[in-house]
Amino acid sequence: MRLQIGDKAPNFSLKSYDGTEIELSRLEGSKVMVSFFRGAACPFCNMRVRELISSYKEFQKNNLKAICFFNATKEEIALNAGNQNPPFNFVPDLNGSVYQLYRVESSQKGMFRVMAKPLKMMKMMMSGFFNTKSLNDEPIIPADFLIDEQGLICEAYYGKHFGDHISKDKIIKWIKSN
Repeated sequence: MRLQIGDKAPNFSLKSYDGTEIELSRLEGSKVMVSFFRGAACPFCNMRVRELISSYKEFQKNNLKAICFFNATKEEIALNAGNQNPPFNFVPDLNGSVYQLYRVESSQKGMFRVMAKPLKMMKMMMSGFFNTKSLNDEPIIPADFLIDEQGLICEAYYGKHFGDHISKDKIIKWIKSN
């Protein structure tokens, strides 16, 4: 059963790929976005990371902390998504323990659904992130959670395909409304 708006966000404690200890409960008092990605070489994931980085000043100004999980090793993150020098935390979760806590799903259909979107596929191919490294990655469907200062889920967004995340505009509207 998926997590719902109003649920207490499940706590986790893991190290980011650069060794920083990340524990959700320590962030109470701040707004938090927790995002789940496939592998660190996934082109759709890296496009989303670039979008988040470009919005980060707006996030910071409104006291939003971002934590991004990858189903990858810390070395894979450093070689791929980490190359973008994110101002927020990338956390490796190769065994999927936090993915399970947040009920993040896997589905081969996610790959076929995104392939049926020619504009999204063209954008991905032209993004500079296109590669074949991620073809064998777990077919994880992205998920994003907006968590308030008390640790309650205000938005639980479960994507429909590999490139489907909560919109940047919805995130900004949420952080400005609270």
